[in-house]
Amino acid sequence: MSTAFTKTRAVRDDFHYFLSVPTRWMDNDVYGHVNNVVYYAYFDTAICRYLMVEAEVDIIGGPVLPFTVENGCRYHRSLAFPQVLEAGLGVARLGRSSVRYEIALFLQDQRDAAADGYFVDVFVDRDTHRSAPIPPKARAALERIILDRRRG
Repeated sequence: MSTAFTKTRAVRDDFHYFLSVPTRWMDNDVYGHVNNVVYYAYFDTAICRYLMVEAEVDIIGGPVLPFTVENGCRYHRSLAFPQVLEAGLGVARLGRSSVRYEIALFLQDQRDAAADGYFVDVFVDRDTHRSAPIPPKARAALERIILDRRRG
């Protein structure tokens, strides 16, 4: 079941993996808060770091790589430089070649997400760009962060 796009916003206890993400001066827009598109960059950073470090996916030269095919974000609270965020990352659905991540951005020591969203990746063969099975090490790492909450 999808979690980030249910009636309630994500909370810190929903996640087991976190990455500290500092905001940057350039992330702010003319309204004085982080521009909407930057939230997607924070999400992408959390996912890519997990894949490269924890799942040992060689995004630069490996034979199989993830392509993002869908994403979304809900904004609950404005963020601004110089805040430091914590990105919570989990897996809501794990298929043969695809994975749906759910991500939430938290201010330090805050229970409720300032923003939450999702990304869907399909793993593909580098040369053909056809779907390919998720590599075993990556699958094992993704299984470690499967979300077990039931909210609605």
